[in-house]
Amino acid sequence: MPPPATASDLIFSEQANHNFSKTLGDIKRHTLSIHNRLQSILVDAAFVQSVSGAYCRPLVANERCGSWYINPEAKSGSAYFKSTDGHTGVWKFSTRRLNTHLLELIGKGDGCIIVDSTRRGKRMPDALSKTIPIWCSVINRSLFPDKPEYHNLYTPPQAVSTSENAQIAARLDDFTESFASLGINMKPLREHISKPIRPLWVTPESALPVEEQVFSDYHPVICCTASRRVAGGEVSEGGYIQGSGDDTENWAHGLTPTVFWPNSELLLSTSESELPSLITELVSSSSNTSTGKPSPTLLPPTSSLYVTSSTSLAAQSASSSDIIITVSSEITAPASWQKDKHRLEIGIGSGKIGSRNLRSALPHMIDFVKRSLSTASAETKSPRIVVACPDGKDLSIGVALAILCILYDENGDLFELGQEGSGIDKAFIRRRLGWIMTAIPDSNPSRSTLQSVNSYLMIRPS
Repeated sequence: MPPPATASDLIFSEQANHNFSKTLGDIKRHTLSIHNRLQSILVDAAFVQSVSGAYCRPLVANERCGSWYINPEAKSGSAYFKSTDGHTGVWKFSTRRLNTHLLELIGKGDGCIIVDSTRRGKRMPDALSKTIPIWCSVINRSLFPDKPEYHNLYTPPQAVSTSENAQIAARLDDFTESFASLGINMKPLREHISKPIRPLWVTPESALPVEEQVFSDYHPVICCTASRRVAGGEVSEGGYIQGSGDDTENWAHGLTPTVFWPNSELLLSTSESELPSLITELVSSSSNTSTGKPSPTLLPPTSSLYVTSSTSLAAQSASSSDIIITVSSEITAPASWQKDKHRLEIGIGSGKIGSRNLRSALPHMIDFVKRSLSTASAETKSPRIVVACPDGKDLSIGVALAILCILYDENGDLFELGQEGSGIDKAFIRRRLGWIMTAIPDSNPSRSTLQSVNSYLMIRPS
């Protein structure tokens, strides 16, 4: 008969521990496969569709994550609420992400459903539990200042404590003042909605109504968390991954929702080993066949300043009187920038490098626009000024902001030749940025880009 086991018999050797860790890592990588992520997205999307059917309101994706869970054919719009604006202790109403474009959709649809998700462990993202509630309260206070009964802050009790709700509520007056300081005309915004907006929350654990809901006292902003909460590891969930659409830069190989949805059956029927190459092929094919390039976007209240992407600019026919500035992602010598008397192509790089180089390039751009305006023909007293960059959302926004601050007055009219904007401070710059964010809600100027613009504008001689 063998001797009884001792404690030393139960201790794994160093090699055994190494193999055990490797095995766990292999299991986790297998569980977090591309196939499981895409399948999880479809499971969550089915829940989102059931919410849409229950509440009969337009679906809005909170970008970037939310678009994964909505079939593009059912998507009515996009929102830009960041979870970081709702993090505990640093709550914020963003003057860069105003989302006022949603008010028209909310008014027409008597509310909307904003879709987002969060990764493992959380019940709902802070964007839905706090950022959107802050936005709703600030919008109500701004559009209905004489109705204090509309000004309350509503947060989900299962995610936000009474204490935290009170701390956020204490800051709402300041948030409302910061919104008012942008000088945005509230009248057209007020015309979109007939009653206040109020957030509601839906998760996969919620019981959905079986009859159409009528909300007589407010427009509901239904905050829909697409993913089911996973308390433990994904290994125990049979391949389901909470919040798959939340970290696509780590696994998607360039796949986007617009490419995924029409090809979902093909992708899910392809073996895991072949998925990366198939995704690369689909993304490339989509890029080559994309159509419907949008026209340059006008920045009201001006009637002459436009922003667009480089590809859209190339697809449009320009007038001979247009003043065009293109910001290129390649770095080129300043001597090569001006192409003709009305066209400038600035090569300053991309990313943070491009944003940093923008500061030294802005004087060239402003001088170019002023020279072009001074030589404009009598018949074209206010030619179009078009600013483009690769995505039309970052560097071109910075250039347009500088032009707005220096060459346009408060009414959106160009100054007379020889005149420029004065008294430019941070509040002034924020107001002009508000014009842009209202006109192009999906623009996304980086912090580095805005810092370069601020630095240039603040040190200019008045």
